[in-house]
Amino acid sequence: HPCRCPAASLAAHCGRDRDRNRRLSKALTQAHFLSRIDAMTFKLPFLRTYPPNHEYLQRLSLFADLTMPELAIVGHLLHERDYLAGEVIFDEGEVGQTIYFVLAGDVTICHQGRPDDGQLTRLGPGEFFGELGLLDGSIRTAQARANTDCRLLVLFGDDFNGLMDSHLRVAHKIGRQLLRHLGQRLRELSLVVGVHRHL
Repeated sequence: HPCRCPAASLAAHCGRDRDRNRRLSKALTQAHFLSRIDAMTFKLPFLRTYPPNHEYLQRLSLFADLTMPELAIVGHLLHERDYLAGEVIFDEGEVGQTIYFVLAGDVTICHQGRPDDGQLTRLGPGEFFGELGLLDGSIRTAQARANTDCRLLVLFGDDFNGLMDSHLRVAHKIGRQLLRHLGQRLRELSLVVGVHRHL
C-alpha cells in the first residue's frame, strides 16, 4: 500500500472543513435573510399583497394623496358588505362610526322611512357617505338604504383611529381630503339655501 503523506491528509481534511463551513455560513445567511423578510411582511401589510380593490381605491378622491404602499395599508382595513335592494344600511338617529364607499349599485340617502318623497341624494359607484360619523361619532341625520343590490366598502371608526396611532401620515392625508370634501358640500349647500357669507 502506498504511504499517505500526513501533510497531504491534513490539507485535504482542512479543505473539507472549509467547504462545509462555507455551505453552513451560506445557509445561515439565507435563513437570516428570509426571517427578516418574514418579519417585515408581518409588520407591513403592503409587502404581502395589494388588496383586490386597490385599483378602485386609487380612483377615490378621498385617497388621492396616498402612495401605493399607503393605499394598500388602508385597503387592508376595509370590509366588503353586500346589501339587497331596499335594505337599510343605517337609520336616522343611529350613532355613526363608519364611512361607506359604493363599489357597485346605488344608495339613497333620505329622511327616515321615506325613500321616495323624502330622498335627499342618490349615490353611485365611486362615491362615499357617512363621513361625519367617522370623524366625530355624531348621530346620523338621515337614513341610508340600498336602492339596488349594492356592494359597499366599510371603514370603521376604530380602524381609522388605529390608523392614526400606527400611520399618522396616512391618516392625516385622508383627513385633509375629508375636510376638502366637507368644504365643497358646505359650498353646495350655501348655493341651495342662499347663504354665501363666510363659506
